[in-house]
Amino acid sequence: MANAIAYLKMNGLGNDFVVVDARASKIRFSPAQVRRISDRETGIGCDQFIVMEPAPYPGADLFMRIYNEDGSEVDACGNASRCVAALVAEELVKSEILIATNAGLLVAQVNGDQVTVDMGKPKFDWQDIPLSEEFRDTRGIELQIGPIDAPVLHTPSVVNVGNPHAVFWVSDDPEKYGLERFGPLLENHPIFPQRANISLAQVISPDKIRVKVWERGVGLTLACGTAACAVAVCAARTRRSGRKVTIELPGGALQLEWRESDDHILMTGPWALDGRGELPAELMMEPAA
Repeated sequence: MANAIAYLKMNGLGNDFVVVDARASKIRFSPAQVRRISDRETGIGCDQFIVMEPAPYPGADLFMRIYNEDGSEVDACGNASRCVAALVAEELVKSEILIATNAGLLVAQVNGDQVTVDMGKPKFDWQDIPLSEEFRDTRGIELQIGPIDAPVLHTPSVVNVGNPHAVFWVSDDPEKYGLERFGPLLENHPIFPQRANISLAQVISPDKIRVKVWERGVGLTLACGTAACAVAVCAARTRRSGRKVTIELPGGALQLEWRESDDHILMTGPWALDGRGELPAELMMEPAA
């Protein structure tokens, strides 16, 4: 590695990221490199590895490339969007930042340590989520864990909010359901050809929902911005909540609004800078052919 690569360590409600600025250097990372960097024991450690790249078209301020800790590239990450927006807003001395992603253009409004991101419109059609078979009503699909006559989890709402999500509605604290056991099975269930993020959601009141998330390619996480979006729109769609709701995650709370005028999802929450460093050369080495 000829030149050291600087990184920032950031987080949104404990959902943590290693962020690299490749807008000038055009650095690309292999899945193996991402896995080594993301490893919490031998690398830097993070839920997602984020690469800031040049804007792909006029109007955007940059492109945000997102990798899960397992090296897979994904299209959306709400918590990382807030962190990146805050960085670029300070750099460009403006409050509105336009972030291009594989899921589309995100508009972020930065106000100090709070950032509101327009996450766009949710997709509810079974082919858009996607599912491997047709379900006309995705407010609740046939999928369950446990005995047929007494399932532990069943009938999730499904949606795509930049990536696929399944939301299981539970009556008790989500911590009681053993998501660490069921998460891998549900993430990789054949009904989800691109795998899925799995959430357990307990409706506390029409404007407050408690959520625990198993994130695709990551595992249990303190917070997941797109999962919060998924829960909010699915709760409103199934009349469990209104269109404005507080989503309580293990790492903290996000404010969600599924805007009635255009069906866009607005997510508001904090961001934090945890530290800076340079990627060690051994993490960037590729195995010999």
